[in-house]
Amino acid sequence: MTRKVPRLLLCAPASGGGKTTVTCALLQALVDRGAAPVAYKCGPDYIDPMFHSEVIGAKSRNLDLFLMGEAAVRRSLLENTPEGSAAVIEGVMGYYDGIAMSSRASAYDLARTTGTPAVLVADARGRALTAAALVKGMADFRPDANIRGVILNRCPPMLYGRLKESIETETGVKVYGCLPDLPECALESRHLGLVTAAEVGDLRQKLHRVAEQAERTIDIDGLLALAASAPALEAPERPAAPISGERPVIALARDKAFCFYYADGLSELARQGAELAEFSPLEDEKLPEGCSGLYLGGGYPEVYAEELARNTALLEEIRRRISQGLPTVAECGGFLYLQSRLSDAGGGQDWPMAGVFSGKAANTGRLSRFGYIEMTARADGLLCRAGETLPAHEFHYWDTAAPGGGFRAQKPLSDRGWDCAWHTPTLYAGFPHVHFSGCPQAARRFVEACARYEKGGIRYGPAGDRGRDRAGG
Repeated sequence: MTRKVPRLLLCAPASGGGKTTVTCALLQALVDRGAAPVAYKCGPDYIDPMFHSEVIGAKSRNLDLFLMGEAAVRRSLLENTPEGSAAVIEGVMGYYDGIAMSSRASAYDLARTTGTPAVLVADARGRALTAAALVKGMADFRPDANIRGVILNRCPPMLYGRLKESIETETGVKVYGCLPDLPECALESRHLGLVTAAEVGDLRQKLHRVAEQAERTIDIDGLLALAASAPALEAPERPAAPISGERPVIALARDKAFCFYYADGLSELARQGAELAEFSPLEDEKLPEGCSGLYLGGGYPEVYAEELARNTALLEEIRRRISQGLPTVAECGGFLYLQSRLSDAGGGQDWPMAGVFSGKAANTGRLSRFGYIEMTARADGLLCRAGETLPAHEFHYWDTAAPGGGFRAQKPLSDRGWDCAWHTPTLYAGFPHVHFSGCPQAARRFVEACARYEKGGIRYGPAGDRGRDRAGG
């Protein structure tokens, strides 16, 4: 399939340069105009898409070349950007920053692979002519950089005219406007990045404030014209999913504590035949009626450990159902929730959790085993067979003494590796996140296991017929 998809990618020289603020300002300004922009995030980050979704009132999707592969990334852009809409893609880290000091899976790699014009968000604080040097270095670093524009962030209004003239004269790259420093619109951070959109009480006011400023000082029409200049996008047709009348229900944990999911990954589970029924581990005392599978995604259970611990009825049901063989995927925060105890993010107090595993999870004070990995299964299990691989991403400060050994994780372009995750015929539980859009066969196996469970074909614990205690190490 091939068609024109107006699109642009907002990038920066480094993290913390204001990409999310400028992206949300542009999206909100377009929404305020009555347009229907579509938002995407380069890379594996879960939090920035939540802010995009808050603006546009629809799902923002990740475009990750490592986790999804080029074909799935192209398909996502084509399938989820309707005719008449423009796609706004937020980059990740510095423009060229990819895997292991390479540009692989970087924002540059995404722009290059999809033919997307890139607009550099450059921090103008404390710079004069050096701003032009920065832009020139970024634009000329690779012959196919495709940096077609600049937005100056935190730019003193009285300097904008001279900075614009200097950059355009010295580099030939068009400056599309600026945003001044808006400290009242700053977004808070925590250990995994920004706080989630749901936790910012005055988010709507902040978004409208930056959007109003963008209408005054950014050439939005010019950016739309640049997006429209992107070449036609081509992607292979999606492989057919199995046709079956079975629609097993997978209980999907979704609330402030569990909110890290890839939209395209959930769509893949649905395409493979699952119905997703959302529930809140913070508020609901039981799993959705009739569920034959469980998906506990990542998030911040450590922030809400006390509230989660109080919901003893749900914790007991989850422990019992998993021990009886309920097919379950528990990633990172979901894995923490299945431990015996969890240390909270406040004073470090321990709280009882589901107890599927006998360990305790606590804050290490630093990132533990983080980044892209390729996982190779040691034995047949819920998501794949022995010897098969899954692309994944690991990023966490909390850790446990028994992270599992069902897979061998290998960092790409590196000699570093480690054991990770519990993997049995009915359970995947560990710190690595997978993206089901990039591994549809794993999604199919999960859904098929749920269908078998619904028929009564699976009735053993997460460690086969040996029960819960063996799973807990």
